[in-house]
Amino acid sequence: MTAVVNPLARTAAEVYSVLADLERPCYIVDQDGVAATNDERAARAGTVLAAVPPMPPQRLGAPDFTRDHGVRHAYMAGAMANGIASARLVTAMARAGYLASYGAASTVPAKVAEALAEIARDAPGAAFACNLIHSPSEPALERSTVDICLRQSVRCVEASAFLDLTPEIVRYRAAGLTRNGIGNRVIAKVSRAEVAERFMRPAPDSILRDLVATGDITQDQADLARTVPMADDITAEADSGGHTDRRPLPVLLPDLLRLRDTIQRELRHRTPVRVGAAGGIGTPAAAFAAFAMGAAYVVTGSINQATVESGQSPAVKRLLATAGVADTEMAPSSDMFELGVDVQVLKRGTLFPARAKKLYDLYRAYDGIDAIPPAERATLESKIFQRPLEDIWTDTVAYFSERDPSQIERAAGNEKRRMALIFRWYLGLSSRWSMTGDPSRTPDYQIWCGPAMGAFNTWTAGTYLAPPENRTVTDIATHLLHGAAFTARVTTLSLAGVHLPAACTTYRPVP
Repeated sequence: MTAVVNPLARTAAEVYSVLADLERPCYIVDQDGVAATNDERAARAGTVLAAVPPMPPQRLGAPDFTRDHGVRHAYMAGAMANGIASARLVTAMARAGYLASYGAASTVPAKVAEALAEIARDAPGAAFACNLIHSPSEPALERSTVDICLRQSVRCVEASAFLDLTPEIVRYRAAGLTRNGIGNRVIAKVSRAEVAERFMRPAPDSILRDLVATGDITQDQADLARTVPMADDITAEADSGGHTDRRPLPVLLPDLLRLRDTIQRELRHRTPVRVGAAGGIGTPAAAFAAFAMGAAYVVTGSINQATVESGQSPAVKRLLATAGVADTEMAPSSDMFELGVDVQVLKRGTLFPARAKKLYDLYRAYDGIDAIPPAERATLESKIFQRPLEDIWTDTVAYFSERDPSQIERAAGNEKRRMALIFRWYLGLSSRWSMTGDPSRTPDYQIWCGPAMGAFNTWTAGTYLAPPENRTVTDIATHLLHGAAFTARVTTLSLAGVHLPAACTTYRPVP
């Protein structure tokens, strides 16, 4: 059957209105021309060629995701470091029935504790998460985040950038286990199957034994940890902002779903690990595609930092609102600089990607700051650091003396390590300059961003969400999910052979 909805029988706006009424069924009826209607009586008066049931956004994704996390929608606002995913952002999402993760990465412990307490106070009883980022260069920071989450009874962490399981993520998981169930939930954001598998299986015996020996968990908790997977949810992180392997979601998500099913057949966990999707989720079509491929939930990131609640500066929000899908680039990361790990950042309006790559090239080429040719060093001091490098080292010592003294101890007598810490001064502060909107450092703004930002800008062009001052994180979540449900209806009708006018097939956000 092929049916062409006649715009003369109903205007394109009328057809769109019928499709967008997600609480009612939609009928394609042949009655003096093919038309769309929500009215069951009108449908009976003609010949029904196709129909789709109600599609409220709550139907998207896995029902057990919303049940286990205590939210209304299978949608999550992922963490953005330095508190860009701010307490205000997380609170707004929690109040609206969405899960959101506070951006604890690269944030001092006192500020993390303050932010988590603020969320618990302003959204009492609502679900939320805290980011736990793998910190191989600063293990003390990873431990302090777990300490705070346990002390403040934070019941969910979003684990990101992990290459392997660490004692701290295992400690958090095991410490919440009782005979009555799982108290501490883990959502692991991964882009590689080998890392996903570690989170889909129970914690390693070797780590559990050590944690029992140090008194961090009880023997009973260790025994329970051997019976449950390390994570409740695995987020397949595709081409995202910040840490990313830039994997295509249509490749990564099915791969992780197959892996999950293989492990479930082997271990027969009472509740199978859910697999969600992140990276590139900036339009309703992208969200629908993820759900259609089997994602239990979707996670947004880049688009949320352009919202009024994010911790980004107004200057950066305006810059993000002009980004296109090709305006991103990979650059060396601050937290994994020595490992050569990159993050995806915005290149539009900033020189940061080129300058960060320059620092990494120098790190690879020389054994220490003093080995850098004088002319090259002068350029660094005048163009990038804007201060003598010895002054930068003094600041670095003061910073790590408070945050993680072992960093300075490891640099003693190691000129290569000392150079890395100096270069990380620039990489670390560049994101702070963007958050404060320091006008003297505009060329050095490090803005974590994926291509979803550009796709979002294209979709919202000409709508009330185009100006950054109108972008609230809950409005974006609501429109993305409504748009995904709308797209599901359009797709279902298309597969049934219904050809709709082009003007009716794209969801547009209205206040």
